[in-house]
Amino acid sequence: MNWKENILALLYPARCPVCGRIPEGAGRKICVKCDEQLKPLRGSRCFKCSKPLHSEQREYCGDCSSARHAFKQGIAVYPYDKVLKKSIYQIKYYNKREYIPFFAERAAKETAAVIKRWSPDFMVPIPLYKKKQRIRGFNQAELLARGIGENLGIQVRNDLLVRIINTVPQKELTLKERQNNLKKAFKIVGNDVKLKKVLLVDDIYTTGSTIDAAAQALLDAGAKEVCFITLCIGSGGT
Repeated sequence: MNWKENILALLYPARCPVCGRIPEGAGRKICVKCDEQLKPLRGSRCFKCSKPLHSEQREYCGDCSSARHAFKQGIAVYPYDKVLKKSIYQIKYYNKREYIPFFAERAAKETAAVIKRWSPDFMVPIPLYKKKQRIRGFNQAELLARGIGENLGIQVRNDLLVRIINTVPQKELTLKERQNNLKKAFKIVGNDVKLKKVLLVDDIYTTGSTIDAAAQALLDAGAKEVCFITLCIGSGGT
C-alpha cells in the first residue's frame, strides 16, 4: 500500500460488508463476529451448478438433474442466506460498492483451485441493461469480476456481451417465465470469442436462467466452453 492509499484508508476506512460499521483492529475489512456469520459453501455440492446437496450420494441437484444447461460447470462461494441477501441488497440499492473488493478477494481465494483447473481465457460479467446501469451507476457483476480477475490474474472483458432487453426482475417469475423472459436478452458485440474458454461472473445464481442465456449467446458466437462463478447461490432443487 503506497502513501496515497494509506491516507485514503485513514480518511475513508473500510466498513464491514455485513454490519456497515468500521471493524476494530488495524487493517481489518470485516468485524470478527460478522466474519463468523459468513460461511463459505462446504461439503457436497451439485457437480454442475455448485448448489449444496443434502446427500453425499447425489451428484446433481434437482434442477440440474431435470434441465439441460448451456454452461459447462459453475462454482459459488456462499449460500444465498439472510447475511448475503442483506449485503447484496446494500450494494445494489444503497450504493455500497465499497463492499465488493472484500467479496472479490474472498471469492478468488475460495475458488482459485477450481478456476485454475478450468483455465479460462477471460472473464465476462453478466451485463445490466444500459438504462438500469445508468440509474444504478455501476454493474456489481463487473466490479466483482474485476476484483476477482485482479486477484487471480485473469483478464476481464466487458466489451463482448451486452443486454439488449430490459427484462422483468427474475425473482417475480416462475422458472418457465424466467427462461422466456431471458430469450434473446443478450447479444455478442465482439467477434473474437471463437474457441475461447469463457468464465461468466454474476452476484447471484438461483435457477441458472440468466447464466444459461448469457452462456448460450457466447456459445452461439463461437465460444468453446462457458463456466461461471457467482458470489452466492440459492438452495432450491436439492
